[in-house]
This record gives sequence, structure tokens and C-alpha cells, in this order.
Amino acid sequence: MAKILLENYCFPENLVGMEEAIQQAINSGEILQISDRKTLASVLTNGVQGALNDPRLTVSYEPNFVPVMPQMLPSLPTEQLIWLVRNSVKLDILDNNVGYLRMDRIIGEETATKLGSLLRDNIWDKVARTSSLILDLRYSTAGELSGVPFMISYFSDPEPLIHIDAVYDRPSNTTKELWTMPSIMGERYGKKKDLIILTSKRTMGAAEAVAYTLKNLKRAITVGERSAGGSVKVQKIRIPQSEFYITVPVARSVSPITGHSWEVSGVSPTVNVLAKEAVAKAKSLLAVRSAIPKVVQIIADVISRFYVFTDRVPALLQYLQSTDFFSVISEEDLAVRLNQDLQTVSEDPRLIIKYMQDNAAILEEDPELYNIPDDLESLKKLVDTTIKVEILLNNTGYLRIDKFVKSYAGTKLEELMSKKVWEPLKDTNNLIIDLRYNTGGSSTSLALILSYLHDTSLKRNFFTIYDQIQNTTTEYDSLPHIAGPTYGSKRGVYVLTSYDTASTGEEFAYLIQSLHRGTVIGEITSGNLMHAKSFQIEGMAIAITVPFINFVDNNGECWLGGGVVPDAIGLAEEAVEHVYEIADFHEGLKFLIEETGELLEKHYTSHDVALMASKVLLSKWAEGLYRSVVDFESLASQLTADLQETSGDHRLHVFHCDVEPESLHDVPKIPTAEEVGHIIDALFKIELLPGNVGYVRFNMMADVEVVKAIGPQLIKLVWSKIVNTDALIIDMRYNTGGYSTAIPLLCTYFFDAQPLRHLYTVFDRTTTTTTEVMTLPQVRGPRYGSSKDVFILTSQMTGSAAEVFTRSMKDLNRATIIGEPTMGGSLSSGNYQIGDSVLYASIPNQVVLSAITGKEWSILGVEPHVIAQANDALTVAQRLIAARHLKRAQGK
Repeated sequence: MAKILLENYCFPENLVGMEEAIQQAINSGEILQISDRKTLASVLTNGVQGALNDPRLTVSYEPNFVPVMPQMLPSLPTEQLIWLVRNSVKLDILDNNVGYLRMDRIIGEETATKLGSLLRDNIWDKVARTSSLILDLRYSTAGELSGVPFMISYFSDPEPLIHIDAVYDRPSNTTKELWTMPSIMGERYGKKKDLIILTSKRTMGAAEAVAYTLKNLKRAITVGERSAGGSVKVQKIRIPQSEFYITVPVARSVSPITGHSWEVSGVSPTVNVLAKEAVAKAKSLLAVRSAIPKVVQIIADVISRFYVFTDRVPALLQYLQSTDFFSVISEEDLAVRLNQDLQTVSEDPRLIIKYMQDNAAILEEDPELYNIPDDLESLKKLVDTTIKVEILLNNTGYLRIDKFVKSYAGTKLEELMSKKVWEPLKDTNNLIIDLRYNTGGSSTSLALILSYLHDTSLKRNFFTIYDQIQNTTTEYDSLPHIAGPTYGSKRGVYVLTSYDTASTGEEFAYLIQSLHRGTVIGEITSGNLMHAKSFQIEGMAIAITVPFINFVDNNGECWLGGGVVPDAIGLAEEAVEHVYEIADFHEGLKFLIEETGELLEKHYTSHDVALMASKVLLSKWAEGLYRSVVDFESLASQLTADLQETSGDHRLHVFHCDVEPESLHDVPKIPTAEEVGHIIDALFKIELLPGNVGYVRFNMMADVEVVKAIGPQLIKLVWSKIVNTDALIIDMRYNTGGYSTAIPLLCTYFFDAQPLRHLYTVFDRTTTTTTEVMTLPQVRGPRYGSSKDVFILTSQMTGSAAEVFTRSMKDLNRATIIGEPTMGGSLSSGNYQIGDSVLYASIPNQVVLSAITGKEWSILGVEPHVIAQANDALTVAQRLIAARHLKRAQGK
């Protein structure tokens, strides 16, 4: 049995160790105890299937088996061949010129040649004239692989030729490649028309090869059930000198398209339905697909006529014209595909293609709803039903607006509102505008309301509306004259929102944020503001919503909807209580900002930059840019962003901390004798690399007193093992810094005793002192000297004191730096409490000046001599050392 498998099984690579495994089974004696032949066959079947994971391998005991050689089709008489083909191939033309071709066997190459004109005239030329085709392979259980290339070629273009299959035959140890054909008898069906292939659990062999190939070439959609998962060629071979037989797959197919095969696993359908329902499903699918050109054209027309971003229309039309909708299998599928792709191309979430469940009606707002009555009594009633005014705790004004009605300056409505709204609110400390129940209205009233919330002496643009249908652009500015008292721009305004806040209510909340006039509190708004028209495509459950208006804020940004995210997110019903907390926080905001500026002026390394940053912070507060800040965390984030933007120094940051943060530069603890070994193991890693190259990695810069305390053990366990190397690699890639006090000591080991070298200069802003840092005249243990090569590896993590060491060695031409630019950390930063709050400012208070240029470099970091990815830096260093050694050897 093992011999038969080795000579015939189509996966010979899986048979390694098969003979030895069988011999072991025999030697165990268990298999020899089986007395029943059929039981033995079952045991062997289970064993071989389990070992090779192939269910097609079976062993059987068949004492009366008589092998039957099937007659090859080409050897049959022509009349019999014609009868066989006519009974296995059926062609119908269905409604809408849909072809239906049932093939119960795939006709091989020789048979097709023999019956060429008959097949061409009665089948293929007739099929070619159909508009789309259903190819029914549900009952195809026989056929020849040699017919597969013709089938694939018939549904493909002549060029380029496609490699569709590779069949490996184990007995002959040969591989046959199957390609499409450059020419075929008769007219091709081509690639453009829709092709649906029906499959069932009975579909087997060559029919599976056809379905699998056309599906994965994206030429056909398969409908029905997963196919049988047959084989290219299976043989039942007698085990010599016995009545046992083993069934072996002797050939295998591998698709060059997928790298896999249809054998055993079968062909999975694109659309999974029962075989008996496949024809009906295919017809409905073709009906959908036949409508795709019409749908695409209608959508293109709507976009051309109405879409507000006219500069994006050409790209959208190009997409619609060039996209292949091969994978679309339903109306919903088409809508989802178009929606995703059009939004990707347009970058506009308002452009929507939607599948309308149950053909739901499209509802659009009627602008007439927002027209206002002329008579005074009706106006009073309108104001009473849409607006509510109260004075709450802490002299907080409360204005609830449930609908924005058309309102202009100088009208009766404005005069009425000035008396009922702005007169009662004029002397309040802060103002709550409640939009939690506001579902929209007219945008024309927004400029009037916003004018009351600003100083009328200063003209400013609030927003602009561009209407594509009317081809008009309307700018809405602050109004110079209003009927009632202005609320001004200094007092706090708090806008409340909910999930129900919609349309114009969302616009108002959005403008309050973009104008920095107030703080939005509550829930994210509904996000249904579209300024769009919707059109349902006739005869389809698909609708397109296309925006025809752009709402542009005062910064020139076009709002694309999607809901307004509040500055303080919380439950709508708790929003009023939240206002009081935030208003109290805002009371102390200016003081905290001033305190931050004063700390900066006192401690930051550059006094001029500190003065400028301090002024910018106060200016931004005055302009309302801190109204979005609602707690200490958001204030810390905003201050950090503003400080870094103004100063260009990423080391400046403000953080929130409930307890006083520890300082890195507190007096370090001197380790005990027992701790020394653990510290050295934790901080240092050493290695001797080929070519007598030393490697030392240390991940933290320890304080000089700690280094001195562990000095004897450090010399013995680390330094003595690398000091006599010919070159040294110092790995600083994972060293984020630490204490700077040991830098002079570390640098000294790489220079001669005399003369002392100037490493760098430190300017301390807090004490206004300047200190020149030099190498030391004496050190413990031997020096590495000034002549041997030193290489320092860096990464974006290398920071603080590790950077100063690296930069000093670079400035004095004592080391070659390899890796990534360092982070640009500070040698020393102080953490200073802002007032008596829980906020602290981390401010660099020392600046490092280069010993060579006298200029500051610490913000920028250290630029390596050789730029390399951090992961590759060690390899690059080793190559560089090898190249230098080779050059020196050649020089000698």
C-alpha cells in the first residue's frame, strides 16, 4: 500500500515517513491481530486518511471486483456522440433575451472538434446572441478537463491569454498547464454580458473547474449550493497479492488565479440558495443587474444637476462610468456599494445612496412651515409657544428655543422678541440657551440671534450659505442695529443639546463653537442636517440624497453635518446642573492662565519666548478660545497645545495630577551592597561581537553619586570586559535620560587625561547661572582613550541626559552617531504647580549650549551622522566597523 501511494498519490510531499510509519504499525503487532478483512480495510482507511488528511483515500476489500474501463467519448460513432450531446446540453431563450444553457457534462476537446459545426450552429452561436446567460451546471457530474479551456475562452476576450489551471499527474510526474485559447470556432460571448452559473451538491469534476475559474476571474456569479468537491483523476488500484484495493487521487489541480483548488472543498456559491430555487434567484439577480446602467445614469444626472461641490462632480462621474459592479447581487448590495464609494470619492457624508426598506416614502421639510404671521396677536402666540425665558439660580438667564422662525432685524417679530427675551435677560451673569427640544426651523434667524450675543460695534461674518440650485452665495454678518439691548460678547453663554436637537438647532450649536462664543453642553445632536434633496429611482428601492447647499462657517470651513459634539458630553436631563459646575470653573480660568504665564516667564529657558507665549495665552482667552474648556483635564490639554504651538517647544506641557508629582532630580538613593549587582544587571548589557568589537547598552543615566558608589563593581563587571576592544558600540536607543551629573564622568573615559575638554555649557534660567562642563582629570580604572572608534546608536526614544552625552561626543568628533534623530528632550524640567490647583506645568529650565557652536540644540535633538531605522542601527554600525578595518588593513 505504501509503495502504491509513493508512486501514485498526487501529493508526494506529504508522504515523507509513510513507509516507516507503516512498518512501525506492523511491528507494534496490533494490526496483525485483526482477523476480519473488512475491519482491516476500515482500519487502514482511517489510518491513511488521518495521516494524510485526505478523505478521498480509501482502502476496500473486494474479492469480486471487476474493473470496468469507461469508453472514451471520441471513440463513439458520430451518431451516438450527437445523441449524447443533445441529451446532456439544453438551450432555451427566456424573457428579456436571457439565455438558459443546461450542461450535464463538459464536452472534451476531441469531441468538440469532431462535432464542431453542430455545437457552433446549435449552441454557441445562439448563446452569443443573448443579452445575458444562466449556465446551469447543477446536474453536471461528468465531463473532461480538456473542455475547460474552451468554456473559459468562450466567456473571455482573445487577448491576453489567461493561465487558468495547472494539473499535476503523479504517475507520469508531469504538469500540464491549461490556458485560454487565442481563437475558437464561432463567436465568443465575451466579458461584458452578465453570466450566472448554477451549482448544486451534485456538480462535480470538470464542471467544478469551470465554475471555480470563472468565479475567481470575476467573470461569473455562482448561485446555488456548494459543489461536490470532486477530483481531477482518481484510480482504484489493487494491492498486489491480495483482494484489497486502494482508491488514490493520482492528479491534482492548482489554480494559478487563487493558488488553491476546487477539489475536495468544492466551489462555494456567491449566492447561497437551495438548488431547486437557483433558477428563480438567477432571474431576479439578472433583473437587478440589468437595471444597474439605468440606476448609475440617474445618479450621475442628479449629481450633475444638484451636487453643491461642483469641483468634485467630474471625479464622481468618472467613478460611475469606470466602476465594475460585477459583485453586485441585489438592490441593497448596489446601494451599499454606491454609497460607500461615492462618499469615499466625494469625502462628503451628506451624499447618500440608500436602500429603502419596504419602499418607505421620502419626507422633505416644507420651508413654508417657517413663515410667520403678520398680525401682532398671532406673533405673540408664536413666541409664547416656541420660546421660554426664565431667571435661574446665581442670576443665570435661561432661554429655551424650540423652533427657529423666520426673523429679520426691524420686523414686528424682532421688536416683540427684544421685549420678551432680551430685555429680561440683559442683566444676567450668564446665559443658558436650551436647544434640547429644538428640531429645526429657518436659518435666516440665526444672524439676528447671534448679533445679540456679540458687540454690535464690531462687524464680523457669522456664516455663508451657497445654494447650487439658485446659484447664489449669501453672507450672514453681524447686524449693526438691533431693537433690544445686546447681551455682548463677554458673558458666558451655555448651549444645551440633546439627541433630538436637529437641523437649524444644530447649525446654531455649531456656530457657537466655531465663533468661540459659548460652551455646548449635553448630548451629540441628531446629525440630520443635510441641506439636501432626495430622489427615489423609479422602479427601484434605491434613493439618492444629494446636498445642494453648503453651510460655511466664519473660518471658511464647510460643515458636512454628522452631529455637533458638545464641549461637555453628558445626559441631556443633567445639562442644566452641569452648566453651574462649568460656569464656576470658568470663573477661575483667567487666573489659571495668568499663573501659567507667570511661571513661564520665571522659569522657561528663553525669557523672550516666555513673554510672547504668556501674551498669546491671555489673548486667546479674551477671544473666547478657552470657552470649550470645561474641566482641568481639557484645560491642561488646551494649554499644552497653545504653549507648544507658540513656543515651538514640544517639551512644554501642562498636566493634571491629584498629588504633587515626584521630581526626577530629587536626591538619589545610594544603593546598598546587595542592590549593586541587581542595578548593574538592570541598567547594563554587554557583549563581545566578532572582530573584537565591544557592545554596551544602558537604558538610564544614573546620578554620579550612584555611579561612584557602584564604581568598583561597574569596572569589574562591565568596563573591564569592553575596555580592551578595538572598537566600541554604545547603544542609547532605549535610553530616555535620567540624571545629567554623570555625563562628564562617562565622557572622560573616551578622552586623554590632558588637555581637559569642554563638553557643553548649561544655562540655568531659574538661577540665571552659566556652567561650563568639562572632562575630569582623573577617573577610576583604565580609559578607553581617544584613538579607538566609538559608535553611538540612537532612536526617537533617546532623550534628555542621554542626548547630552551623545551630542557632546558628536561635537568633539569622538563618536560616530548611527540611527534616528533623538527626541529633543530637556536636560532639566521643573514641575511647577499652577496656583493652588491640581494642574502642573512642566517647564524646561536649563538650556544646553554646544561647546563648539555655542548655540542651543536641545529642542531639535541630535542628528545622527548615519541615518538608519533604529532596528537596523546595530547592523549598520557593524558593517561600518568592518569597512573601516578593511580599509586600514589595505592601507597597511
